[in-house]
Amino acid sequence: MDVYVNKPHCTGCSHCFDVCPVAVFEMRDIAQDPDGSKGVINADTAPEDKKWKGVNDPAIYAKWNNDVQKCHDHYKKKSVAVNGSACILCQACLIECEGECITITDDQGQVYQSIYK
Repeated sequence: MDVYVNKPHCTGCSHCFDVCPVAVFEMRDIAQDPDGSKGVINADTAPEDKKWKGVNDPAIYAKWNNDVQKCHDHYKKKSVAVNGSACILCQACLIECEGECITITDDQGQVYQSIYK
């Protein structure tokens, strides 16, 4: 399996981290890698246009901005798929991902994209 996170879409909600039964994801503090240049945030297989470059997607930010203030500490961390090969394709992360930013490609090339419930 190949798993990656579209970092500009990631809200940092940590739902993927919380529901994954095989520890595919880690939450990493963007303060350690504010522009992605150190590779801390971009340590998965995300294509270049999905990597963290220090800017959140404005549409995703606008969608979740009110909830950010009420719920949890969004946008200070980003999810990183550090153990994609362990993925068992249970799809729990795909259902729970607020930013709809997770992509999984199985061994046969089938692509699965998160769609928030």
